[in-house]
Formats: sequence, structure tokens, C-alpha cells
Amino acid sequence: MSDGLYVTGCEPATGKSAIALGVFELLARRVGRLGVFRPVVSGGEAGGDGDGVVDLLLPRAHGDLSPDACVGVTYADVLADEDRALSEIVARYRALAALCDRVLVVGSDFSEAGAARELALNARIAANLGLPVLCVVSGRDRDPAAVAVAVEVAQDAMRDAGAEVVAAVVNGVAPRQLPAVRDRVGGGDPPVYVLPEAPVLTAPTMAEVARACDARVLTGDDATLGRETSGVLVAAMTIPNLLERLVDDVVVITPGDRADVVLGVLAAHLSGGLPAPAGLVLTGGLEPAPPVRSLLAGMPVPVPVVLTDHDTYATATLAGSVPGRIRPGAPRKIDVALALVEEHVDGAELLDRTAVARPRVTTPLMFEYELLDRARADRRHVVLPEGTDERVLRAAERLLRRGVVDLTLLGDAAEVRAAAARAGVDVGAARLLDPCEPDLRERLAVEYARRRAHRGVTMDAARDVVVDVSYAGTLMVALGLADGMVSGATHTTAQTIRPALELVKTVDGVSIVSSVFFMCLADRVLVYGDCAVNVHPDAEQLAEIAVTSAQTAARFGVEPRVAMLSYSTGASGSGEDVDRVRTATELVRRRAPELSVEGPIQYDAAVDAGVARTKLPGSDVAGRATVFVFPDLNTGNNTYKAVQRSAGAVAVGPVLQGLRAPVNDLSRGATVQDIVNTVAITAIQAQGPAPRDTAQS
Repeated sequence: MSDGLYVTGCEPATGKSAIALGVFELLARRVGRLGVFRPVVSGGEAGGDGDGVVDLLLPRAHGDLSPDACVGVTYADVLADEDRALSEIVARYRALAALCDRVLVVGSDFSEAGAARELALNARIAANLGLPVLCVVSGRDRDPAAVAVAVEVAQDAMRDAGAEVVAAVVNGVAPRQLPAVRDRVGGGDPPVYVLPEAPVLTAPTMAEVARACDARVLTGDDATLGRETSGVLVAAMTIPNLLERLVDDVVVITPGDRADVVLGVLAAHLSGGLPAPAGLVLTGGLEPAPPVRSLLAGMPVPVPVVLTDHDTYATATLAGSVPGRIRPGAPRKIDVALALVEEHVDGAELLDRTAVARPRVTTPLMFEYELLDRARADRRHVVLPEGTDERVLRAAERLLRRGVVDLTLLGDAAEVRAAAARAGVDVGAARLLDPCEPDLRERLAVEYARRRAHRGVTMDAARDVVVDVSYAGTLMVALGLADGMVSGATHTTAQTIRPALELVKTVDGVSIVSSVFFMCLADRVLVYGDCAVNVHPDAEQLAEIAVTSAQTAARFGVEPRVAMLSYSTGASGSGEDVDRVRTATELVRRRAPELSVEGPIQYDAAVDAGVARTKLPGSDVAGRATVFVFPDLNTGNNTYKAVQRSAGAVAVGPVLQGLRAPVNDLSRGATVQDIVNTVAITAIQAQGPAPRDTAQS
């Protein structure tokens, strides 16, 4: 049976789901097969109606765990026979624990029994599961003395039941009270972590408002309906007065026949200069006139508009009383919750106190968290040229909220802000720069003309070039205005790499820019190069790719054992292609004698110990390779995609290597998480000592 951690609220409305999410992510840094368990849930049968915490955490958990396997009993079971329910909880937990390395158990919701009884119930469950406990209490509307009493009551209840308390969290403290609360409850053993309130975590989404009002959706998609709201505004006034009262993310409530209000809200949504409402609730069952419906349907970015049969007063009452919850489709809430735990909870201390050892394997989730942690530890500045792309904006918000990097977004500032408002994201912490701004344009043009004077570039030509965001971002890196650049969401690989080759150039001793993918398998990370840039490298270039790929692997925690891949192993084959790989292998051994390298070698001999014993007995690399150098782009690109799709691997990259400063390319189909990962990788690359700039003048 595995062990785990029991996270429980010790009273109603503690915000324990946010804490559980943050702790789950902390555990995922060290635990490969991580499960989630809810001992007591609402609903008819356990798991039958779904559980919010399980729905939130299960997609992040290990393997193919079913929702039903992650729950114990219902409140009705507990009320009917607590002893029998406890036995069932223990049995179901053990069945789940047998499938996992660790299990995060999240206590009950304090929704169907008295608070004192539920506190005692959670203490009893934790003791019978043999799990250490993280207590969560509310700091909302409490002074430091009241907070201290709440913490003491929670810890005493757990200890009286025989459960071990490893730490406590005080959640939702008003910012002005933080120092006083920390002074009152901090510094003891077990530690008490104090987190500030975050209004967005309790803000309902537009979809939740619509459900509360029994409304049907006229326009809007999952992304816009998932936007958090900041309150309600009843629009019973003229448009000028309405616009004066608009704030970002407000829900505007108005009768369905008020076409003037509908058009005014649409204008605010599109303007970029006015606050952007979260959506419209039309009341009275009155559908807009057909011309207004056509206008709504033709919006480039849909504005959520829902229709309810309730009158305006009833709708405002219902909408104003909706509780907000953290759901799987609420990325902003998830990012805020993770950022709060990362900033205010000593994750290493908590994991050590719960005896979570350092992992022997590396899962894809571990690798991604390691990227964020390393980037955050030595924060760098990355420029994103595609400042109006929605995926880039969403990734930027996530990175900024979690304190991973500092960011500059390129583009017209008004257009960037308007795009962010339409997407419902906050990038206020980013620097916005427009390459067309005269002073910046002139500064970049002077530098571009200086660096390209040997190519006959004039100042007039330079001024035309530097308004291209790819060139502008690269010049910022070359000038030291940013530590790295990530582009490619809407630009081609050539548009990203060409400016870097002209301006950043390669490091000494490297003649080409190449790339690697980090292939995150279930239990390890492999490095594949080059799968994105060089079509048919010669032996010299293959050797360079091997050495730089090994260096990249080592920088990201992968011990380099290099396999120079070919269609034959050792001396078994001949021909131009295999001879090229053989020559490249010998070049690698001469240039980097400390490096473990084998080639030519077939893929099966590189990864399978049994095949390796037959084909290359005694090799240090065969059967345990970690860096795979493909002979050409055709082989590499097809292989990485085949492994990605067939083996369920997470492919992180391409990561460009060989440049004097990090510039990385995105796939035009990149997801938000792809962009987050690539920016973190770029920041880590920038943490190393920068080579001396020898660009031509």
C-alpha cells in the first residue's frame, strides 16, 4: 500500500479545493503515479453525479484511474452508519493506493453535516488511513487572534483522533492583515502557511451565471463562457450612463428588447479602449430582433449572450448570489491557485515533512514542473513578438501569474490590450512595445544597419526591416533588452530563424543552428535531434548536432548517452549514409572525448538492453541511450511524430541550439502549454553564461 497526504478544510468555506490543487501540483513534482481520493462525497451513489475535486484533479493524476475508483462513500452512508462507512472508505482507499505511488486525499465539503461533526469525521478518517494531515482554515474576516484560535482548534481535533498534523494553511486573509496574521501564527512546529485572498477564485464564470438564471446560450463558446465575472450591472439607463459604469468582466443584465444596450456592450467589447464586459444576460424571454441576432452571430470574437425567462429583478438576484468554484475549464482560477501555493507555501519543506522522496523516474508532468521551477529560480526576460495571438496571450498570463519570467509583448499597445480583453486575460504585468514607435524603431534600425553594413544595408532599408516583429524581437535580444525570444505561433520557422542567424549568430566552434525535442515518455525523458531544421547534414554537421544536443540534454538534467542512429549497427553495414554516420561518430569522439557516444547504431539496439547485448555487447550507450541523433530530417521528423502519437509521449520543442542567445521556434499549431514550456526552456537557456558577442560591425 502506498502512502499519501490528507488535505482537509476544518470548517465551511475554507477554499480547500485551491489548496488541494496547489499541493497536488507540488506532489506531482516528485511522484510518478499520483492518485486522488475523496472519502466522502455528495450524490446518490459515490461518484455517480461526479465530484468537483475529483473532476479537477483526476485529469492531472496517474494513468487511467476512473472517477468511481477515486471516491469512498456518500454523506447518506455516513449518516446511516458511520462505522460501516469508515470501513468502506478504508477499503476503497487501499484499492486505489495499490495502483499509485502516492494518493492525495481531500476531505469532505462541510455541506451536509454539522461543522463540528465533519471536523471530527475527517480527523477519524485521516487517522484510520494512516495519513499525515494538512489542515486548511479560513482567514476571511478574522483578526489574527481569531485565526490563531481556528488553527489551534483544527490541530487539536486532528491530534485528539490520533492523526499527525504536518502543516496548516490559513487561506483568504485580507492583504492588509497578512503581516499581523503571519506574526501571530508563524514560526512554530508544525508550520502554518498564510495565503492572501484572491477574489477571482470565488468569482462565478459566465456559464455559472447562465445556469443560475436558467438561461440558454444565444452566442458564446466554451472559452468566453468560462470567463470569470466581477459582478453584475443592471442596464436600465441610457448608453452614455451605462458606459460610464462599465468595469472589466461585469455581467450586464438588461431586457431582451433593449437593442441599444446590446449594441453599446458590443461596441465596448470591440473598442479596446473601454472595459470589456464578461457578457450579457437578456431578461423577460425577449429575443433580440433578427438584425441584432445577425450582428451577434457575425462578431469576430463572440460575446457571451444568454436569454432567461426571468424578469430583470429576479435575474439580478440570481446572478448576484452565484458561488464561484474552481473547475477544470477555468484556467485563470487554476493559475491563480497554483501561483498562491507556489508563492506562499514552502513546497520543499512540506514535501520533506510528508516524507516524499526525490523521484527515481521522470514523468512528463515532472519535467514540465521542473522547467517552471528552474526558470522561476533565476527569472529572465523573454520577448514574444506575436503579442495579439490569443494563445500567446493566455500563455503570457499563466507565466506572469506564476512568476516564471518577465515578458515583453510586441505589437500596437492598444491592439494587444484589446486582444487581451477579448480573450479575458490579464497581461498587465507585461511590457508592451510597438516596433513602429519612432524612438524604438530608430534605435533598432541603427543597430540593424550597423550589424548588416557588410551586406550593404542602409538606414532607410533598416527602418523598413525592423518593424517586422521577428526582427524587432531578435534585435532586442541582440541588444540585451531581452534575454531570449519565442516566436512561431503565427510565423514560419524561417521567419523566426533567419533574423537570429543574421543578428545573434552561432557560438564559436558551431557552424549551424540545430534543434532537439524533449520526448517525455511515461518514466523518462529522451532527447531527439535534429528533427526540425537541417534537412541532410553532412558528417561534420552531424557531429556538431550530436555535441550540442548532448550539451542541451545535460543542461536540462538528462545524462547524455548519445546514439548516432543509422539503418545498421556497428560494422554490420556499409553505404554512403551509414559511412556518414560512422565518420560523424569518430568526429564526436575526437572533439568531445568525455562524451559517451555510439554509432552507427539502430534504434532498437539503442533503447533495448536485450537487443544491445546481441548487437553491441559491452557498449556503454547501447540499450540505455538518452540522446538520439538522426541522420536526416526526414527520419527524425517522422520518428518523433510516430513516438509522440503511438507511444503517447509529450514532445517538448523544437528547442533551437547553437545560437549565442536563445531564440526558439513554435509550431503554428502550438497549444498554450506548448508556449509556456518553450518560454520556460528559453529562460533556462538564458541562465547560462552568455558567450562574447562577436557580431560583425
